[in-house]
Amino acid sequence: ITETTMISNLIEAKEFLTTVRAFGSAIALDDFGSGMASFAYLRSLPIDYLKIDGQFVSSMLEDELALVAIRSFVDVASVLKIPTIAEHVENEQIATKLKTMGVDYMQGFHLGRPAQRSPSK
Repeated sequence: ITETTMISNLIEAKEFLTTVRAFGSAIALDDFGSGMASFAYLRSLPIDYLKIDGQFVSSMLEDELALVAIRSFVDVASVLKIPTIAEHVENEQIATKLKTMGVDYMQGFHLGRPAQRSPSK
């Protein structure tokens, strides 16, 4: 579920997430950092993963502000004991830097391209 969807109606979103989690599903807050009030409401949402928006990850090697933002997301998630997932990991240099920063999981073309599933028979 995206951060933007969450902030549009926080009370309903929290109820929805609690219901989904009760069915055994894990919740990942996607595109974290792209909204305006990210840290303010993060502690009140029942989420299982924090996905760091790819706009920060893809520019982190050239943009010091993106790098600092990722560090702060990882620090906050760590305090809340929520594992982090970085989107748009496109090369080894980014992957290595994210590992040293404490990002728990990564996704992106460097790690694997999307694959077409075989039709089931």
